[in-house]
Amino acid sequence: MKVQYLGTGAAEGVPALFCNCEYCRGLRARIARGEGGNEVRSRAQVLLDGELSVDFPPDAFFHMARFGADLSAVRYLLVTHSHMDHFYAHDFILHGYKYAHEMTAPHLTVFGNSEVGEVFAECTRREMKEEVASTITFHTVGAFEEISFGDWKAYSFPAHHTSREPLLWLIERGGKRVLHLTDTGRVPDESIDFLAKLQKRVDLVTVDCTFLWEDSDPNARHMNLKEADHTIARLARIGIVDDKTLKVITHFSHNSAPSAEALARAEREYSFLAAYDGMQLEI
Repeated sequence: MKVQYLGTGAAEGVPALFCNCEYCRGLRARIARGEGGNEVRSRAQVLLDGELSVDFPPDAFFHMARFGADLSAVRYLLVTHSHMDHFYAHDFILHGYKYAHEMTAPHLTVFGNSEVGEVFAECTRREMKEEVASTITFHTVGAFEEISFGDWKAYSFPAHHTSREPLLWLIERGGKRVLHLTDTGRVPDESIDFLAKLQKRVDLVTVDCTFLWEDSDPNARHMNLKEADHTIARLARIGIVDDKTLKVITHFSHNSAPSAEALARAEREYSFLAAYDGMQLEI
């Protein structure tokens, strides 16, 4: 399975959209000199085998333009939650008609909770043409469900975020499995129990690390390095991850100053792989 991290930043991006903190000012100056490199981070999106996307942010156009991603090839979309940086539904009015010719996969199936469905309806109501609406199917998914589509399977379970709305996903295809744990703080015990019952060892786990080296409360709606490491330990105890599992941190905030040096230190001290925009892995 091919995995590409198209976007690895939190909601405001890195550098943040309207921010003049020391880190953002310095990064913008380096960008102006052509030196931003992998520290420039767009909003969260992960692409699996070129046809399944986890989340669809307002930066999807940028991902297509920067990395050459064929987003018309996306057949399936798993949405974690309805926050704008993970589900920018306005763009779906462009999925067909005169806006998109010769799409690789003319039909898109979207899976999300009921709140995601409401946002989709609200954001597309004014401008959605019938010719485009017919190319998209939305399925409402709750927590603790197993869904099948094409030759994929996915299992949904709750996150700990601003509400009980967000869903985390375990995704499998052809004997390979990816566990997607963003946006979330400490994963609820009921979700760990659900994974323990599934007993599906994963080849790659993506863990929220919004706070990076910052101190944070275990009850926060995102994780730092210590909490991400604690999460891996919990998953190891139930047999979901092991020494062969790739462990990736992502969803970095400008507030944590995710510099190349800070992330290199995280990789050394915690044995995580720090994602960057465009990073490609194969499992």
